[in-house]
Amino acid sequence: MRILVTGGAGFIGSNFIHFLLVTRPEVEVTNLDKLTYAGNLGNLAAIAGDPRYRFVHADISDAPAWNGLFDRGLDAVVHFAAETHVDRSIEDASPFINTNVVGTRCLLEAARRCPRLRFIHISTDEVYGSAPANASFDESSLLDPRSPYAASKAAAEHFVTAYANTFGISTVVLRCTNNYGPFQFPEKLIPLIIANALDDQPIPVYGDGMQERDWLFVEDYCQAIALALDKSEPGRVYNVSSGSPQPNLNTVRAILRHLGKPESLIQFVKDRAGHDRRYALDSSKIRRELGWAPSVGFDQGIQRTVEWYRQNQTWLKHARSGEYQNFYDRQYNRR
Repeated sequence: MRILVTGGAGFIGSNFIHFLLVTRPEVEVTNLDKLTYAGNLGNLAAIAGDPRYRFVHADISDAPAWNGLFDRGLDAVVHFAAETHVDRSIEDASPFINTNVVGTRCLLEAARRCPRLRFIHISTDEVYGSAPANASFDESSLLDPRSPYAASKAAAEHFVTAYANTFGISTVVLRCTNNYGPFQFPEKLIPLIIANALDDQPIPVYGDGMQERDWLFVEDYCQAIALALDKSEPGRVYNVSSGSPQPNLNTVRAILRHLGKPESLIQFVKDRAGHDRRYALDSSKIRRELGWAPSVGFDQGIQRTVEWYRQNQTWLKHARSGEYQNFYDRQYNRR
């Protein structure tokens, strides 16, 4: 089975490539990645020499640079590549439009040439906007994106659905809650907390810290994606979540407990513009139709994540300093 993974040098993409190569001996994976600030080939160093793995350095919005990949008999595309950081989208939305919308459309155009191709689009719970108290969105809920990032992901979804309806592409859309685990870039909440706490630095918490997020360990999401790849009917949309939203402040405190660090490191800062108060998804559809269920509880997942960052502090240091980019700039002659 030949699978093209876009954004495979990022957090979830690199975990998914590891998952595929470990669980599927027959698979061949091509990783198409632009290597933005969040793309780190160090995430894939352990499998770089695997003959079933290939890396292609290109921007998904630059179709001539990678169009030929679709002439090699691809069986599936798993599309992770995206700009994802909300704060960056508030500062400048243009990269989000270019990658998340234009890039997705370029991939869909290429997919039209492959009639048996399965196209898995990785979306986000943020397309729904903020969830009411004591309620969860299901797949029929209206999309109400509240940030430029979320709007770009909602627009990408509409293109996926439109191309499926117009051209018959076999698509599946997965809307997932916040992931955490190894290889996550340290601008995101959980690795930022861990990194700052390890250095005894202040931990910034937006507003009152009571924004609720439903955290899912990345390996559980990889399982869900693989099930969608194998078993889903074309045109399906699935929510993927643990079903246990909790305030960000609880997450911060849990990490501090695992690290044996004081809560005095917490520093409340001004809330960001358009900050959704609560994300919560009903994932009963994927559990019912594909038999998926999370296997890693939050406390276990946090412990595993904390230990990974403890044991990989060189990776963390290079991610925070940008040294990883200098290395790959030289390797791929990007300067």
